[in-house]
Amino acid sequence: MGTPDLPPETRSDQGLDQLLSETFEEGLERTAPEPGSAGAEVPMIVFSHVSMSFGDHKVLEDVSFKVMRGQTLCILGRSGVGKSVSLRILMGFLKPQIGSIRVEGEEISGLDEEGMNAIRKRVTMVFQNGALFDSLTVRENIAFPLRERGGMAEDQIQQVVDRLTSLVGAEDVANDLPGSLSTGRKRAVAMARALAAQPEVVLYDEPTTMVDPIIAKRLGSLIQRLKRQLGFTSIVVTHDMRFAERLADLVLFLHQGRGAYFGPLSGFLASKDENIRRFLDLDAYQLPDV
Repeated sequence: MGTPDLPPETRSDQGLDQLLSETFEEGLERTAPEPGSAGAEVPMIVFSHVSMSFGDHKVLEDVSFKVMRGQTLCILGRSGVGKSVSLRILMGFLKPQIGSIRVEGEEISGLDEEGMNAIRKRVTMVFQNGALFDSLTVRENIAFPLRERGGMAEDQIQQVVDRLTSLVGAEDVANDLPGSLSTGRKRAVAMARALAAQPEVVLYDEPTTMVDPIIAKRLGSLIQRLKRQLGFTSIVVTHDMRFAERLADLVLFLHQGRGAYFGPLSGFLASKDENIRRFLDLDAYQLPDV
């Protein structure tokens, strides 16, 4: 029998903020560059004229965007326009035929697997299915990147795991295997494991798909706090416009594989482009009562 989804949030905003601070004091300390410093001026992520095809099918065509450290970019568009492909290119799972991809100024499109592994320590991804290790418990999944990195005593690892499970509301399933968890729980545990890896950038692939509104709210709140308190850079692929409105500093709207809009959320919402208006109108559409 599947584990029920998370209960309504009971922790105050202050309590979650305190948990974040405590978690990253124990061996997961992060320091964002001061505004105006050289490190703050270099874009964290740059896609420059990226094109990607599978056979004769063009998935991305001449797509460009950049994300500064601490910003949240939401990638929007209908199914099949290349949103998730963009994340897989950033992780090095796919190689584009054309274009440049840079992480804080470093060109990564030509790196070998060893080079990409170094990038993946800085840029991590929360997959739709969680991509958890089925044979490891929730606690062991979250502890895995801590042990892989090394440098922490076992009691420190367990303290951080306790805080991360609490942060995502998974304390009651900490000793369960992923196979017994609901989709929402898997997504939350995957986020905790991603945070344990000490990333600078977190990529989220449709974090609210098949997730109830309570968990969507919790995940959105956590992404916001990671940005505000710790300077995390986030790229979120989503179909959920309401979720995007809560999070986005920037929007990339993909239409037929091309970047039809890149810029601030306010500009996207005010756009007169007919494809954007159609997308927003469909998102707002509600079935009539019968």
